[in-house]
Amino acid sequence: MNPKEMTGLQLLQAMCAGKIPPASISETMPMQPYEVTEGTIRFKVKADSRHLNPLGGVHGGFAATVLDSVTGCAVHSMLEAGVGYGTIDLNIKMCRPIPKDQELLALGTVINISKNLGISEGKIVDDEGKLYAHATATCMILR
Repeated sequence: MNPKEMTGLQLLQAMCAGKIPPASISETMPMQPYEVTEGTIRFKVKADSRHLNPLGGVHGGFAATVLDSVTGCAVHSMLEAGVGYGTIDLNIKMCRPIPKDQELLALGTVINISKNLGISEGKIVDDEGKLYAHATATCMILR
């Protein structure tokens, strides 16, 4: 099936199953969706030596990019075929430094969706649930 003919959920399910390639940003920021349902998505993410700031810590842009992705994909999972979205607001709270070379989970959940706007939240956590970063996002739905 042509990706443009798939609902957002179908496209993201195909991506999780490896039937279509992930977005090219995942080559720069290692993140891979692995589970999606309507309104929620889960990614595995791992910062590496390409993502460091001048002090040697993981740059905040890593968390920002990951959170933009999971919040947007959560909204996308609720859209019909041929409908797009764009982030118009992303509010991020960094709770602790993102560790280098450690796999973390990024979770996105829709809070509210209407005809023109999707509001979602995202978080980056470790396998024990420790919170590293949190975001809320507003996405414009492009019909």
